[in-house]
Amino acid sequence: MLDKHGFDLWAEGYDKSVNVADEKDDYPFAGYKILMNSIYNEVMNKCPVKVLDIGIGTGTLAYKLNEAGNEITGIDFSDEMLKHARAKIPNARLIPHDFSQGLPNELEGEKFDFIISTYALHHLSDTEKVELIKILLKHIDHTGVILIGDIGFENKENLDKCRMSCGDDWDDDEFYFVYSEIHDKLSPYCTIKYQQISHCGCILELKKVVS
Repeated sequence: MLDKHGFDLWAEGYDKSVNVADEKDDYPFAGYKILMNSIYNEVMNKCPVKVLDIGIGTGTLAYKLNEAGNEITGIDFSDEMLKHARAKIPNARLIPHDFSQGLPNELEGEKFDFIISTYALHHLSDTEKVELIKILLKHIDHTGVILIGDIGFENKENLDKCRMSCGDDWDDDEFYFVYSEIHDKLSPYCTIKYQQISHCGCILELKKVVS
């Protein structure tokens, strides 16, 4: 699993490596463009809105959303990733922060129309994912939406199938979404809509439970 230094080193070539894997339909980024476009279109249905991007990385999706008139706040623990994002989106509010520790203090009490996260939360265990999502739910109201695009599978069987096909390329240090397992852990706190985008990519749409 890459640490902060690893992501700093990867920042310069990140966008290129992601696109190459997507074009080859290779794990872990098969379906990347479709996934990003799907989240973009969901947000644009309500544009202009306030967006919080968790693990904003180089800012590829946030840049497009900002260009379309949405207000962007982003957090990431990699200074180099944030440098690339800042060059793309100079008017965004970008905060250096490790989301495994929750959200930065300066966002306390703030609400967003959309909270998005792409290819970031698989660095957290399922328990850590649930704890972070519980925090994120406090930052949307009943009309807000959390959109997570990441490496994920509908069930354990599909994950195992992908692992077998990847061989030595599989990363055993990551914690990929398995919908059949994460659903039961999250359902007390939010509604969940799952969409498989590719053989290893998914989108989860989370909303507050309306009582």
